[in-house]
Amino acid sequence: MLGVTGSGHSDRTRLGYDRGNWRMTPTDRTGQMADTARLSATVYGRVQGVFFRYFVRDSARELGLRGYVRNLASGDALEVQAEGEKPQLDSLLKQLKAGPSGARVESVQAEWSDHSGQFTDFTITY
Repeated sequence: MLGVTGSGHSDRTRLGYDRGNWRMTPTDRTGQMADTARLSATVYGRVQGVFFRYFVRDSARELGLRGYVRNLASGDALEVQAEGEKPQLDSLLKQLKAGPSGARVESVQAEWSDHSGQFTDFTITY
C-alpha cells in the first residue's frame, strides 16, 4: 500500500487494491485504514414532498459521505445508499430517523455492508 501525502487535502487517504480495482481509501490520523462501510436505508412515512431528499443530501455532504438518495415509486418512502466512515454513517442514520421539519418518519430499515468506493459525491437521483 502506498500512502498519499502532499495532496493539499485535509482528508488522509491510502491507495489500495480492492476487488480488482485501485482506489483511494480513507485512513485515520495514524495512517491505519478507517472503519468504512455502506449504509442502505429505506425511510417510510411522509417523506416525499417535504424536501427530505435535499435534507439527506446536505446532511450526507456535511458528514463527508458519498452515495445517493431517491424517492421510491410507492410515494411513501425513499432510498438512501451512503458510504463513508462508520461514525458519520451512524450520524446520518440518526438524522434519517428524525427527518426535516414537515416530515413524519414512521420507520427506517437499515442494512450494513462493505464499502465499495463506487460513489464520488452524494447526489439526489430521480
